[in-house]
Formats: sequence, structure tokens, C-alpha cells
Amino acid sequence: MAVRHHLIAREPAAVWRVLSDPARYADWVVGTSRSFPEEGHWPEVGSSLTYTVQLGSKELRGYTVVRRNDPPRWLELEAHSGPLGTARIAFDIRPWGDETLVIVDEHPLRGFAGAVHNLVLDAFLQVRHRGMLGRLAEAVEQDSPAPAGARDGPSTGHGRPDG
Repeated sequence: MAVRHHLIAREPAAVWRVLSDPARYADWVVGTSRSFPEEGHWPEVGSSLTYTVQLGSKELRGYTVVRRNDPPRWLELEAHSGPLGTARIAFDIRPWGDETLVIVDEHPLRGFAGAVHNLVLDAFLQVRHRGMLGRLAEAVEQDSPAPAGARDGPSTGHGRPDG
């Protein structure tokens, strides 16, 4: 299980606005080149979106289904990546003063990744989460102005502005 956290210099509602926009999925999910709604109204439970990953001239498709939604506190997704299988990706979105602490918890569920899940895969997920949470913070902070008097410095994967 790979768990990582990141402090975002905005309120939880601003984080939720980005997470709840299916067109923004590719803005914060590492490796995804574009995304679009598939079924239902994202991010309602059972809704889904399709995403593409570009590998050279090859384009791969996957889809993600919302499994739990409690705005603006929780969002749990099941990402389907073809032969690699599926993964559970849970976002715990917590108010932290004038900011938001986002905790992501991901683990493989089914398929190849679930069968070979080990510490090496978790280390890879940690690196991926660092990039994903950084991209999420950037998208949120660009979309929402900082509250008056708030510190708008870089956030880190350690949950401390100073790293």
C-alpha cells in the first residue's frame, strides 16, 4: 500500500473543484494525456471517465470508476488499466488551517499488478504520487486565488511547506 500526503495552499473546496472536473483528470494524473466523461455525472458513485496514455506513437486507453464520494472530504476511485489490472486510489481531503492536507492511498486490486504487488511496486507508486500530488497542487493553486494573508509558497510531499 502506497500512502503519501501533500499540503495544498488552498481550501478543500478548491481541491474538490479540480478533482470533480473529469476534463481536469489528465492535468493531475501522471502519464495521462487526456480524459473525458464516460458514464454518469462525475464524480457521483458509479460514474466513470476514460483516459488516454501516450507511449510514443501508441495511445492506450483506460477508465476510472468512482467507488466512494463524500464531497469535499473523500473520493475513492478504481482505475482500470487493461492487462495491468485495477487499482484503488483514495483521496482523503482534510482542512489544515487555511490550507488542505491531501492524503492519497493507492493499492492494486486485480490483475497483474495485484498479483505481483510488492515493496518495489509501492516505491514506484510513491514516486508517481509525488508527481501526481504536485500536479494537483499546481492545478488547484492556479485556478483559485490565495486567501488574503495566506502563504503561497511551494508545498511538499511531506505536508510541511519547508520540505
